[in-house]
Amino acid sequence: MGIVVEAVYENGVFKPLKKVNIPERAKVRIRVEIFGLLKDWSVDAQELKDELREVHG
Repeated sequence: MGIVVEAVYENGVFKPLKKVNIPERAKVRIRVEIFGLLKDWSVDAQELKDELREVHG
């Protein structure tokens, strides 16, 4: 089962905009979609790959 939860990323933590009915400390999978304009935003592809490798092994 899955749900969509809108959240704000702040100080290293995703904060839901509305109350969610999920048990405390439940393990979840998050897919991030960024909304709004990203002026002067660039991505270092190798750095992104390295970070993803650290997270996913």
